[in-house]
Amino acid sequence: MDLGHKPGLGAPCLKCKEKCAGFELHFWRKICRNCKCGQEDHDILLSNDEDQKVGRLFEHTEYTNIITKLKSEGMPMFKHNVMAMTNPCTAEKKFFNTGSYEWAPPVQRQELARNYMAKEKLSLSGSWATQYLKKQLSKQLPAHDQDPSKCHELSPNEVREMEQFIKKYKNEALGVGAMKHLSEVNDQGDKVQNPARVRNTTSALSSKEKSTEPKKTQYSCYCCKQPIKEGDTAIYAERAGYNKLWHPSCFICSTCGELLVHMIYFWKNGKLYCGRHYCDSEKPRCAGCDELIFSKEYTQAENQNWHLKHFSCFDCDKILAGKIYVMVNDKPVCKPCYMKNHAVKCQECQSVIDPELQRVTYNNFSWHASSECFLCSCCRKCLFGQKFMPVNGLVFCSMECKKMMS
Repeated sequence: MDLGHKPGLGAPCLKCKEKCAGFELHFWRKICRNCKCGQEDHDILLSNDEDQKVGRLFEHTEYTNIITKLKSEGMPMFKHNVMAMTNPCTAEKKFFNTGSYEWAPPVQRQELARNYMAKEKLSLSGSWATQYLKKQLSKQLPAHDQDPSKCHELSPNEVREMEQFIKKYKNEALGVGAMKHLSEVNDQGDKVQNPARVRNTTSALSSKEKSTEPKKTQYSCYCCKQPIKEGDTAIYAERAGYNKLWHPSCFICSTCGELLVHMIYFWKNGKLYCGRHYCDSEKPRCAGCDELIFSKEYTQAENQNWHLKHFSCFDCDKILAGKIYVMVNDKPVCKPCYMKNHAVKCQECQSVIDPELQRVTYNNFSWHASSECFLCSCCRKCLFGQKFMPVNGLVFCSMECKKMMS
């Protein structure tokens, strides 16, 4: 499938700080053709894409009815159900500051949502956190992990296998965290075996009568093991069971350590994952196109997995099987492209240095590792295999030579 291209979007790239001639999506890599950065790094509004992505993720799952109920009750769930938050001013409580958040937890009570938003990396619309949320959503829940039509050239068998994989994780791992005050979790816990209990403490009993004081249950965070106090905000994950609770700041992916965007989690073997890292634990991911690999044949190189056709030059897209390549910023580049676009020049002869030849590098300066190029800048003594003194791109064999050139 050709993912198409979007000409004329001269959006600045927030990663490389350059303005592209026009954002153009590479036909199979998930990057801009012009600056080689991801789509999420450009200042392009894709709000509908985000709504559709999250909505599609929960299609045909047990959570469909829950989400419909949340929305019908006016409880904000995902972006563009933008939540207006009011905060009383400290000076005069009759006045309120009002702001809208890009996203807020799916709770009816503003107090819970406000407490969460104040502590986490999610802030008012238009702030740096808006971009953070957008990038994390793209990273944690890639559209091409959810929909075969977003992938490039899948065979009919691969489409069927991917559809089965998606159905499996929706039935077995996918969930949305729920946020409550600990007292509210207690109320629910009475029905489902008191959640996150560490121990019960009671007042001392006399030898003749039992204490009439109610039992107190202590709770700890499943992640950090620190206490969760009565009245604190806690998150629980239905897949994990009600006996596990998290601090809001501890409800994170066990692989990347990032907050789970929209509190969407995947539960596996006693751990929380974001969508990306759950899928990575189940299937190999192509380092070229970023898609999961469902074909039986693929290659491994540089400690990464690749579709056979996607182990190609990052500059010109020519397949690298059986050819010499050089890794540039963790991306494979063929030798001709390396020599043209990336090779360093020798400080002595000013010609580019072949990647197959030895070289001497110090700071940002390089030389051919030969008696013809790596020489004292004063007396022309060969320094290959010898001690040397570098000074602003020049090299000297001794202090005397350095003084003579100063």
